[in-house]
Amino acid sequence: MPRSRLVFWLFFAPVLLWLLLLIVLPHLDLLTMSFRGENDYGEMGWTLQNYRNFFTEPVYWLTFVRTALYALITTFITFLLAMPVAFYISKLARSRVRGALMILLLLPFWVSELVRVYGWMILLRESGVLNFVMLKLGLIDKPVEMLYNDAAMIMGLVYTSMLFMIVPLVSVMESLDDSLIEAAHDLGAGKIAIWRTIILPHCKPGITSGAIVVFMLALGNYLTPNLMGGKNSLWFTEQIYNQFIASFNWNQGSAFGFLLLALSSLIIWAGLKLTGQRLGEVAS
Repeated sequence: MPRSRLVFWLFFAPVLLWLLLLIVLPHLDLLTMSFRGENDYGEMGWTLQNYRNFFTEPVYWLTFVRTALYALITTFITFLLAMPVAFYISKLARSRVRGALMILLLLPFWVSELVRVYGWMILLRESGVLNFVMLKLGLIDKPVEMLYNDAAMIMGLVYTSMLFMIVPLVSVMESLDDSLIEAAHDLGAGKIAIWRTIILPHCKPGITSGAIVVFMLALGNYLTPNLMGGKNSLWFTEQIYNQFIASFNWNQGSAFGFLLLALSSLIIWAGLKLTGQRLGEVAS
């Protein structure tokens, strides 16, 4: 074997083993479990009952659709908030300030998601900081419950996902030639026209990449919907958790997990088709 190929396999073998042992084999085992259970004759064997349960129980597929819809809303809001921030960092801020701004964005992610979510809960709860300030200023007569609703849950999801949208947007915006924007402005183009015809088309790979990551994070999130959404904010990952941990029904939980994987893959495929991009172009 040539020396170059030997070096390649020495470096590639740990990655291959990691993918095989920690990703491929566990997922194959879960896939097998999702088709195991009591068949139509009451015997343990191969069956589609775990998947049929999803379609026959309204609470499961309604929660499934609700989770997908709210994940899309979270992705869209994150994009709207991240776009001007990324533009300011990459095009308007001084070069010495850009590093400091990126560090400020990274700082919250140096602690766990649980700590960050509890920080928002301290701010928003009835005895929290915001209610205390508003009471002192006379803006409200009694504390307002800002937690345990869909708005608080979406806000938490947007906050925990913001960095993953800003970073790819900053990366693609830095490669945008400033002279294109200046030329369009000199020719009489307005700000909306510049954004629509120059900035957004150039940033399309970054937008798609960030949207995929944010959507996947929101769709598979468990902590934020559970802590900030409350009992009424049903999330499909909670259904999966209940099947695995509360009911010890690993077969049903595996089926729910693969349904969630199929949903996310389908929506990502549809998004790539609508934007006319390939997954390899977005990931590169």
